[in-house]
Amino acid sequence: MSASWAVITGASSGLGVEYADRLAGEGTNVLLVARRTGHLVEVAEDIRARHGVEAEAHPADLTLAGERAELIRRMSELDVSHLVNNAGFGTMGNFHETDPGRIDQEVQLNVMALTDLTRAVVPGMVARGAGAVIQVASTAAFQPLPTMAVYAATKAYVLRFGTALWEELHSTGVRVVVICPGPTDTEFFHKAGDDSVMRTRRTPGQVVDTTMRALRAHRPVAVDGLPNAAMAFATRLAPLGVQARVARRVATY
Repeated sequence: MSASWAVITGASSGLGVEYADRLAGEGTNVLLVARRTGHLVEVAEDIRARHGVEAEAHPADLTLAGERAELIRRMSELDVSHLVNNAGFGTMGNFHETDPGRIDQEVQLNVMALTDLTRAVVPGMVARGAGAVIQVASTAAFQPLPTMAVYAATKAYVLRFGTALWEELHSTGVRVVVICPGPTDTEFFHKAGDDSVMRTRRTPGQVVDTTMRALRAHRPVAVDGLPNAAMAFATRLAPLGVQARVARRVATY
């Protein structure tokens, strides 16, 4: 059995489960992180039964600095070969009407937790000359997104941060990829506040396939799905004000 571990956040559903299943299928032990203990334990039990690897459930609310610190302590005891920073959420609605506490949690999870966990594992990966960091961003990273302003801004951070790391670590043997999914068939829109929008969605399996191809090719950024990739490219050609107006219409479709 492999001694290496993959740490996957947001691992109780959706993309997190798919990443965990894929990496466990390659023989890597998995440390599964999410808030929902019951769901997390079920996922861990299923992975152990089907793949014969170690699968540990680590319930944690990563919006809290103390719980991030406890996760980092546990990670320091493992040989972490993969980090999948998948946990994150969005909020739909006008910024001035959004609860400040929810905004704080969104920034803590989407930005601070991702940054803290990355800093915790990268030095060890560099020392070993091997490792992989998967940063889950979004096509929202490519333009301002009215009614989801904080979410798009946090994902723009993930995109720039991950791309910079890719260059810094390029010659070390550590691979970094930023995956930018568009609408995906997960719980995201339900948790964001409106599951009726953007009904044309990719599957978690398709997103993970795109991620793994990009990781093998040592590409810094991958956009899942051809229409999403075309949209991301097109945003480079429009002024920011136009981007914001178009993005608002698309977001409510």
